[in-house]
Amino acid sequence: MKKHWSENIKYEYLVAGLSGGVLSTLVLHPFDLIKVRFQVNDGTVIKNRQVYTGVVNAFQTIVKSDGLRGLYQGASANIAASSLSNSLYFCIFNSIKLTTQERLNIEHLKFKDFFIIGCFTGACTLALTNPIWVVKTRMCLQPGLSVAEGGVHYTGVLNGLKQLYKHEGIRGYYRGFVPGLLGVSHGALQFMAYEELKKLYSKYTGKPTSTKLGTLQYITMAALSKVFAVVSTYPYQVVRSRLQDIQLQSKYDGVVDVCRKIYRIEGFVGFYKGMVPSLLRVTPACCITFLVFENISHFLIKNKNKNVT
Repeated sequence: MKKHWSENIKYEYLVAGLSGGVLSTLVLHPFDLIKVRFQVNDGTVIKNRQVYTGVVNAFQTIVKSDGLRGLYQGASANIAASSLSNSLYFCIFNSIKLTTQERLNIEHLKFKDFFIIGCFTGACTLALTNPIWVVKTRMCLQPGLSVAEGGVHYTGVLNGLKQLYKHEGIRGYYRGFVPGLLGVSHGALQFMAYEELKKLYSKYTGKPTSTKLGTLQYITMAALSKVFAVVSTYPYQVVRSRLQDIQLQSKYDGVVDVCRKIYRIEGFVGFYKGMVPSLLRVTPACCITFLVFENISHFLIKNKNKNVT
């Protein structure tokens, strides 16, 4: 008798994804902060906004002006967004994957199956978390204009969501949603590559894909899949950041306008601004996230099965 699809929604995936997201963000938030600031640098001078010549200079400038604490500006929103996104993504993706395998009665899904599942999962996750990502982007770009000069400052995630709704309404919650929606292919490509690498390793060793692997195997697969996804889809992150930036949004009239102006003023390289700090952040973050997820989910599911028997 086939299981109902709801039986594949496991709290273990939620807990494991949440844990991986929190840990990786705590460790690597400074790189995300710098990445966002590079992304919104369109070459124009904006009052009270620092301009950096490189990653090392960015670290030095931030520490000099704001101390080590400055490297964690916007960390609360990033932790909230990353942990919620990870927990939802891992839970939805793995639940749909298991259900599809059972319905088709196969052990290994195809490339297109992983990609379709990844896109659907990414769209669902983004729809639920986009407001927090907007707050996170803006908190990473503070300080900007003072309140007296017409600026809006967020003191935390809840305050940011409240202020965002107060000044921009529901529309403000979904700034950058369209390029973000286009960017669901990022997660889809990453999980597709990760699952394919696990499948290839499974064929090589002769063990099922559900078998718990070693730390080195998980880290290698996570790193390769993340670099592949970042390089393939990075431009959408630049476009999204500029649409979400409160001091730049008036300069752009939608996604097409952003793309046109970036290419005309900054050239093709403009679409890849901040990719170096992004890779320095997301690659180890991905390794930590997947390593924590795989180990915790295996541990929880193993203990659950022991209690059942």
